[in-house]
Amino acid sequence: MKQIKAATDTEYGVLNVSVSGYDMTLVEHYAQYIHNLCNRLHISVDESYALPTKTTEVMVMQDKSTKMYVDAVLKTYERVVQISQLSAMFCPIFLEVLLKNQPEGVQLSVKDHTEADYQARYKARPELEGLIAQMS
Repeated sequence: MKQIKAATDTEYGVLNVSVSGYDMTLVEHYAQYIHNLCNRLHISVDESYALPTKTTEVMVMQDKSTKMYVDAVLKTYERVVQISQLSAMFCPIFLEVLLKNQPEGVQLSVKDHTEADYQARYKARPELEGLIAQMS
């Protein structure tokens, strides 16, 4: 992993702009809009990537019954645009533009980049880890 740039008095360090939602097309287009906006405003885009899709099953129980069944399967899609060199004076304007153009059903999150964010990019593969443990 490369070193994370620290913030200064006038500039933020590396920030993750996360976009998530249930509609893959909306999430993808909004992340693309953020990337293009950053390019036009000369905000450095370090990386743009997708996080693994999260699946949630909604279970329903019938009246006067103990049996549950799957009613719906919800998939949550998440995209991250990693930016740096964002001026502290320009940040409120940038965030206001993002919020004004945020589509319905899409969540927006901006936070500092951490080592945990880097590790979240990769799916855990327990079978591979088990094989590596057997080899050792």
